[in-house]
Amino acid sequence: MNRKKIYNPESTENVNDRKIFGGNPTGIFELNNIKYQWAYNLWEVMLNNTWFPKEVDMTRDVNDYKNLTSDEKDAYDKALSQLIFMDSLQTNNLIDNVNPYITAPEINLILVRQSFEEALHSQSYAVMVDSISTNSEEIYELWRRDMMLKQKNDAIFRTYDELASNPTEHNFVKACFANQILEGIYFYCGFAYIYTLARSGKMLGSAQMIRFIQRDEVTHLVLFQNLINSLRKERADLFTEQLKSEVIEMFKEAVQLEVEWGKYITQGQILGLTNEIIEQYIKYLADERLVAVGFEPLYNVKNPIKWVDDFAKFNDQKTNFFEGTVANYSKGSLSFDDDF
Repeated sequence: MNRKKIYNPESTENVNDRKIFGGNPTGIFELNNIKYQWAYNLWEVMLNNTWFPKEVDMTRDVNDYKNLTSDEKDAYDKALSQLIFMDSLQTNNLIDNVNPYITAPEINLILVRQSFEEALHSQSYAVMVDSISTNSEEIYELWRRDMMLKQKNDAIFRTYDELASNPTEHNFVKACFANQILEGIYFYCGFAYIYTLARSGKMLGSAQMIRFIQRDEVTHLVLFQNLINSLRKERADLFTEQLKSEVIEMFKEAVQLEVEWGKYITQGQILGLTNEIIEQYIKYLADERLVAVGFEPLYNVKNPIKWVDDFAKFNDQKTNFFEGTVANYSKGSLSFDDDF
């Protein structure tokens, strides 16, 4: 694969000739002519979902954190450290490793926006750490020192590194699936744990911040699911039996890693998140993600903690237990089926 030219006046490519990768774009963002309408729809939703971390009230969390049990505090710190790693990784991965090969300007647009949002999430975690923790440096260094966390991080990075080291079409498609897995599986034990604290009336500011972050991650998940489904239509030849087999193994590994991580941070000490619930929840999420990109489910289990979905909602006022001006921002819509 070749990286796209950022200025290409010799190109005569028209909108119908655009390709997700391997095209010949001029470098001009002509957004009055769109081939991938789902991408532009998603761009508008992302704009409507704009929010700012410093507007989330963390005042109560300062005292709440001091009063957490040692197990709760340890799980909070580890969950936060994992989230910090993933958004840091994504900020660079999207700009340096994925977007350079995308040759459709409307998709370039949303990848740049996603990278901005990942950077915003990094600021969000900094606000959370600085607001509540007396061991900020410890949290930021956990990714080096905690071997369970490092093992997970190394595994997440592996597929991205395959694309960086060997930019083939096969590795690009695998990297798209890796992005779907990261956005749709690897964040969720951390999210669920912080919502569990909030459900018992603790760390409400942190949970509010996670709600906004998760809403962004949902659009990122939709982005890569639609990208994969568009690629399947455009380049069916790439979806070989070998690719399918590798993708299934990627999902199995992700489930194993996320289940182990969830059990590790909770240590069976967090009410409402037993080892069995964690495992079933992650398997449920994996099935949802697989079906969304045309695969059969692997585990066939139900969501054991549906209340987590309620905590993540914005539009249902009955479940909106948070308060704050940010909750009044425009919410957008998440209807991006577009023939998929």
